[in-house]
Order: sequence, then structure tokens, then C-alpha cells
Amino acid sequence: MLAVGAFAAGVPTSGGAAADAAPAGRSSTPSNAIVWKPCPQDAAAECGSLRLPIDWAHPSGATFDLAVARRKATDPGRRVGVLLVNPGGPGDSGVDFAVRRAKAHFSADVQKRFDIVGFDPRGVGASQPVKCSQELLAQRPSAYPRSQGEFEQLATFNRTLRQDCRRHSGPIFDHADTLSVVHDMDAIRRSLGEKEINYFGHSYGTLIGQQYAEQYGDRLRTMALTANIDHSLNARQFLVSSAVTAEDSFQQFVTWCDRTRSCALHGRDVTAVWDGLLARADRGEVQDPGNPAQALTANAITQVAFKAFYGPDWDGLATYVASLGAGELKERRPPQRLRISEVGDKPATAEPFHAVFCQDWRIRPKDYREFAGLTRAELRAAPHMRGSPRIHAGVAGCVGWPYKVNNPQHRPQITEAPKILMLHSLHDPANNYAWATNVHRQTRRTTVLVPYEGAGHSVYGRTNCTREAVDDYLLELKIPNAGHRCAPAASS
Repeated sequence: MLAVGAFAAGVPTSGGAAADAAPAGRSSTPSNAIVWKPCPQDAAAECGSLRLPIDWAHPSGATFDLAVARRKATDPGRRVGVLLVNPGGPGDSGVDFAVRRAKAHFSADVQKRFDIVGFDPRGVGASQPVKCSQELLAQRPSAYPRSQGEFEQLATFNRTLRQDCRRHSGPIFDHADTLSVVHDMDAIRRSLGEKEINYFGHSYGTLIGQQYAEQYGDRLRTMALTANIDHSLNARQFLVSSAVTAEDSFQQFVTWCDRTRSCALHGRDVTAVWDGLLARADRGEVQDPGNPAQALTANAITQVAFKAFYGPDWDGLATYVASLGAGELKERRPPQRLRISEVGDKPATAEPFHAVFCQDWRIRPKDYREFAGLTRAELRAAPHMRGSPRIHAGVAGCVGWPYKVNNPQHRPQITEAPKILMLHSLHDPANNYAWATNVHRQTRRTTVLVPYEGAGHSVYGRTNCTREAVDDYLLELKIPNAGHRCAPAASS
């Protein structure tokens, strides 16, 4: 999912000083104008940067350059305004989205009437990316400790990795939270000279949207959010609801395979085949197709399935599972592991996820007993997917971090924003549909929720219904009627 660093060499900088800002990040002072130049990857798009404070509580302190890209409205005579976009992650590049993906993603009507502006959130891509030692990352211990001793080893590793990433990344590491990104986004608005902006956020980009609406709701014309994040959840709620929706996607896959003759597992007990494959993987008996001398872990297999559910690519997953059933491990080469103390000044690689996630979520299991209890709850909720592999790994990566976070969970408090449009798949593998209903319930006066009754993580371009709901809202301010729903695509 992460598309980082692609424009680090080609994005020009404005070279201006940081914009003045009040300690809370709100300011009516215009930011420096962005100096736009043709993007190296596509001269039809414009790239630039904006120099901003690393710490909005100290706006006169150290700065960084926020990378920005823009596709101007193709029908400037009918231009509505600016549409800021964020594709999620945390860690996906908004610059890459605007330059390479926006033309295929948005309808022609949206492209005609909006300047589509993407940005790399601080710590991501070309915006002073968070980097960590490659060798140290390769030594990450299991996210499933089996004892207090292994839990302490995980915590020690995370603390060591955190210090390593801070050393490679500088002070931006301590300010990569979403609330800081929200203040950056309003600085973009000021630099563009816009009184109001429009915003489209997907997945983790919905958290940016929600918190922008909290802080700067009076500066919004429209906001469309797809695959919504619920930032009010505690650790158990977050992990269990993530596991529930991953398991639901597995059941959707099983149902599809049972009724679809082209499925590579059609006519077989798909659940039994799957459980048997994971059991073999637990015993080290499944060959890694990319490295035949190595065993493939059950966790690696569930990760492949989890990613396939995003599409969903059920056909590809069925073929993959069937192929693993035929491969047996002939010889296993033990992995070469380094001690943490052996890792020196080796090449660093972009790794922004935990710098963001662990500062947005106060989820810190204090010992093995607490962590094991959360893991058991995940497994009960998702016995076949064994929890949500990505979310579990995310939480495990915060073990040992300081308890204080920059942007802890809270119920959204949106008071000044216009109506916000939310869309969400009923069978989203990553973001539980209940997250959207809970956010909508907490913000009922300012949000409208349109369910997409199919599967997959993306929503906007899924059907004519989903696309038109967003387009009519962005272009004409048309709010869907209460109870409006979008039927699943035929492929689902």
C-alpha cells in the first residue's frame, strides 16, 4: 500500500519561511505561495513544496518542506475550486496520487471542475520521510509473543527501533501525528489563497478529514470520506472489530467460491482447505514460492489473503491457495539473524507507519498478560483469519513506546462543518462497517452515510451509484436522501 519517496529528487521547494501560526495551529495569516513547476513524472501536473513548522506549537522553530502536487481543472471556466485528496495508509503518497492516479480515479466531471491537489503528509514520501535502518527492520521479532520474556524482547526491540528511526529521520519523527497533518493541510489552503476547500479522503485519509472538520470546519465547502476510521475506539474494540471484518471478508470469499465454478477451489470445502493450509504452515511444511528453500508462515499467508480482499481478488486468492496446496518444503535453510547491537550505520529505508500510528492511538499493552488477552479476543472473533494481520502488527509495533501520544483517541467534535458525505463498504476487509456507523452516530448532525452493499476496501469508483453519490455532492452540493444505499457490483 505504501508509495513513498517517489518524488524526493524531483520536487522543487519554495524556500520560504514558515507561516505564522497560533500555538494551536490556527492562523489567518496567509502562507507563502507555492512555486509550481512541471512534475518530472508528468509535465501536465505541477509539483512544488511548502515550508512549514515541524512543531505547530512552536511555529518559529525548525521547519520541513511539505511536498505538494496539483492537476488544474481541465475546464477552468467552470472551475468550482480546490479538491485536496489523501489516499490513506498511513504512509501513502498524496503527491503520487495526484500525479499518477487521480486521472484514472476521479470522473471526467470532477477533473474538469476542480484543481486536484495531493500532498505527502509529513514523514511520508518527499515530505522529510521517516526512515529506519533496513537491517534493524529485518530483525523485527514476532508480533505474537508467547511469554512475558518474549513480550519484553518485543518492547526492547521497538524502543531500539524507535530511537534508530528518530536518529535517521530527525525531529519530524516526533510530530508525524495526524493532528499535525491537519494543520499542514490548512496551511496548504492558505498558500493557495482559498477561503474554502473541498476534501476527498480514503481510509486513513478519513481521519485527516474528520480532524480537519473538527479544527477548521468553517473552511470547508464539501468533504467526502470513504472507508472510514473510527478514532474513538479503545484497544480491545479496535483489535476485535478489525478481526471481525477480516473474518467477514474470508466468509465472503468462501461464499463466492462455493457458487462460482471458475474458482480454483470450487467443489471443495474451502474453509477446511484453508485451515489445513495454515496448520501445515504452522508446522513449517509450506514452501514459499518466492524462496523454495524457506517455509511460508501462516501469518504470511493470511497477509496475502487480507490484501486480496481489498480488491476483492477472490479468483487470484483461490489460485494462490490451490497452488500452495501442491508445494511441499524439501529443504529448509535457517534464517540468518543479526543481534540488534550489530546494526550500525547501514542504509535506511522509508518506514512511516508506526511514527504515525503510534502517535495517533494510545494503545500500549503493559505486559504479556494484557497483550495475550487481546490476542485471544482477536482469535475468537476471527478463527480462520486469526485476527486482522495488519492491525495486530500495528498494535504490536507500539509495545514499549511512551504512553503519552500527540493525538489520542476521542469522539469527534464537529460543530462548524457543512454536511459531510461518508461512504463505506458493508464488507470492507480492513475498516469495519461499524466504524462508519459509529462515526455517523457521533456526528449525526453533520454527516450523511451511504452504504455500499458489496465487498472491498475502495468505494468511490465501485459502481455508478457510488461515483454519482460523490460527484453530485462535490459538484452540485446534492446530499443523498436518508436511507440511500448502493447495490453491490456484479463482480461481487
